[in-house]
Amino acid sequence: MARYDLLVKGGMLVLPYVGTVRADLATRDGRIAAIGADLDPADAAEVLDANARLVFPGAVDAHYHLGIYRSLAEDAAEETRSSLVGGATTVLSYFRTGQHYLNRTGAYADIFPEVLAAVDGRAYTDYGFHLAPMDTAQVGEVPTLVGEHGVSSFKYYMFYKGFNLSADSRDAKSFTMSDEYDLGHLYQIMEAVAAANGPDRRVSLSLHCEQSELMRLFIDRVRAAGDPQTLKAYSDARPPLTERVAIGEATTLAGATGCPVNLLHLSSADALDAARAARAALPGADIRAEVTLHHLCLSYDALTGLGGKVNPPIRTVADTEALWAGVLDGSVDWVASDHACCTEEHKGDALWPALPGFGGTALLYPLLISEGMHKRGLSPARIAELASANPARAYGLWGRKGNLVVGADADLAIVDPDLEREVTTDLLLSGQDHCPFEGRKVRGWPVATVVRGHVAYRDGAVTGEPQGMYVTR
Repeated sequence: MARYDLLVKGGMLVLPYVGTVRADLATRDGRIAAIGADLDPADAAEVLDANARLVFPGAVDAHYHLGIYRSLAEDAAEETRSSLVGGATTVLSYFRTGQHYLNRTGAYADIFPEVLAAVDGRAYTDYGFHLAPMDTAQVGEVPTLVGEHGVSSFKYYMFYKGFNLSADSRDAKSFTMSDEYDLGHLYQIMEAVAAANGPDRRVSLSLHCEQSELMRLFIDRVRAAGDPQTLKAYSDARPPLTERVAIGEATTLAGATGCPVNLLHLSSADALDAARAARAALPGADIRAEVTLHHLCLSYDALTGLGGKVNPPIRTVADTEALWAGVLDGSVDWVASDHACCTEEHKGDALWPALPGFGGTALLYPLLISEGMHKRGLSPARIAELASANPARAYGLWGRKGNLVVGADADLAIVDPDLEREVTTDLLLSGQDHCPFEGRKVRGWPVATVVRGHVAYRDGAVTGEPQGMYVTR
């Protein structure tokens, strides 16, 4: 019987917070079993020749949406398959009650087991869920969700005080199917989340920061000015000021409650500056910042049609460069995809009813390597921190995910940093039928993705059946 299940031979291991080292890596029973200078291929049942390529820890795509516009089961099968293309081996998906997802409300004690059952056996990556307490009763479930289900992160959507997801309706209560969804509700959530923390456990609240009262004013102004059907109009209707004000509100409450918070998908220079200001004003607070691939790499001037509608909106080139500066100076903690399979039928040809979001998980490592390493000088280790280690630390996965050490899950992305491909919808292996990144030349792609020691993707194709598992955090 072989000593190891898999031997990755001759690669450059990328170690977060450390650097790169040439070494072999062997796995057994789904975990990293050995790292050494010259491990014997005869000891392994399977050998994967890394051939001096970069071996990253599998990415932890920490912002994801399974089942928002299609069934959970369908999305789990098709979209986690797409994650493998980008080197992601764990996805953390948001879920809430209300319209979209399961289109109903109720206790998570009843609904969350149904969510887990729908995904079970269908995911190609490991997966977890962030849950949103939409009403007061669900806030009361936070201790049970943490203690019994291993859910260590929750979410509050600040613009749901006044709008639905597409921002084409102000009937927020029928959309959320909740009681009062206001700053008082946010304060209650923060109290519950703060109380769930312990010396060895970070339980956090993730925040979508856009201020709905200001959105109302700016949306009315844009629509009164002729209602242009463009992504620029959408950005003008939800301008960066709404992010800045919402971040101020949320972090003020976080400081008052002691709740660890994650500021999601910062889309603008204003939003990043507000995050920096909050950290400076509250030096004892735990405030972490996320940006997405699309806010780093897309601008509304370069896109046509409505396929790039997303919340918060795509901004300007100046905003993308400001966000890259935050990545370079350490202000940004991690990068995620905010993946949401949203077809052309969901988009349509009218701006306001068009559903927001699109897929991007297949581009997580490729864009960070192409735009970050090759164009801006990010080190491979920093890329591993942004895509894997930092989200693993933030969301209760550190020790199992996010690093290449003996005993950790054998999650790997083996990347050819010089492989150049043009992005096409078919290349991404998603159920989505369009892609805002279509036609972009990207240099640096995974040639193999390994999930807990199983080679799940190789040379552009998925291998084998789904083997992803739910991870408690």
